[in-house]
Amino acid sequence: MYGIQTDRTKVQLFFLALVLSLNRCSNMKRREFIKGSAILGLTAAGSVALVRNSGMYHERTNRKVLQILSADRVNVGTLPVMRAFAGNHLDYVSPYVLFDEFGPVRLEAGSDPLRVDAHPHAGVTPTTYFLEGTGHHKDSLNYDFQIGKGDFMLFSSGRGAIHMEESGLKLYQEGGFYHGFQIWLNTPAKYKFADPSTTVFRKEDMANIQTDKYDIQVVLGAFEEAQSKIETLSPAFYYHVKMKADARLDIPTDPNHNAFIYLVKGKLELEDARQLTDNQVVLYQRGDDLINLYSEQPSEFLVLGGQPLNETVYSYGPFVMNTEEQIRQCVRNYQTGKMGNPDLVN
Repeated sequence: MYGIQTDRTKVQLFFLALVLSLNRCSNMKRREFIKGSAILGLTAAGSVALVRNSGMYHERTNRKVLQILSADRVNVGTLPVMRAFAGNHLDYVSPYVLFDEFGPVRLEAGSDPLRVDAHPHAGVTPTTYFLEGTGHHKDSLNYDFQIGKGDFMLFSSGRGAIHMEESGLKLYQEGGFYHGFQIWLNTPAKYKFADPSTTVFRKEDMANIQTDKYDIQVVLGAFEEAQSKIETLSPAFYYHVKMKADARLDIPTDPNHNAFIYLVKGKLELEDARQLTDNQVVLYQRGDDLINLYSEQPSEFLVLGGQPLNETVYSYGPFVMNTEEQIRQCVRNYQTGKMGNPDLVN
């Protein structure tokens, strides 16, 4: 057993090898999914640099930086990703529990697709957002579709479902870049065993703000008067921001909610003259409302957060629950075919 005690959330990450031997009498072949915990990842503290010629102005209510982390390069299936966090730092990233950037990677026309084979989820909502390229999603809920640039998918796994993901048909035919994010939203305790569902949203379901200094795609939540139409099971926000050179931006947040930023490319000046560079994530303390940012050069980043769930988290691989017994139940359900047949999903 490996446990982490934090000030608000007790996190238990279990390696339940014995549980996997349950229900060996099942006639349905179970594909072996990721061994160990897929949401157990390490992030290293990133360097903090002082900016000599600051373009920042400071509000009295600006949020304070808690920590800057650097993403780790890992492979999920054949897909290379940058992992910003995975089951750690929950006190400051909840309701999110995992953050992966896939790509950017260039595929030649006709090349083998990048692929994550059929695997189960339960108690968590993986979200997928495409910046470039196309993807193919197939699951045990009888969904089989292509998703593309600007699309956003919610795979609400609830009591359990199986899916596979790979680069899409158009990318296979024409080639090009494959780039986006898979970020997991934790499911509140009362919905852990709800019916699973899959929904794809297009740009018209989101809100957009354009000025001469920045462009903000409001994927989830609201930014001032701009409101996304996409609903979540607990309050959460998700902004895709592009800032031009010599631009300043104040991002209003609920001081009781978590907030963090992941820099895709460019360079950002944060409060206290700290600097964020490519593939780094900054975690903010709660207690103040405004996030102050300055971009000396063009920058692209995601801003996410929401209401902390403040619930015990037990996880095993792709299952994210609130008790050890719930994890055991998920494994039994998978072993006995209650989540679907992975052979029919691949």
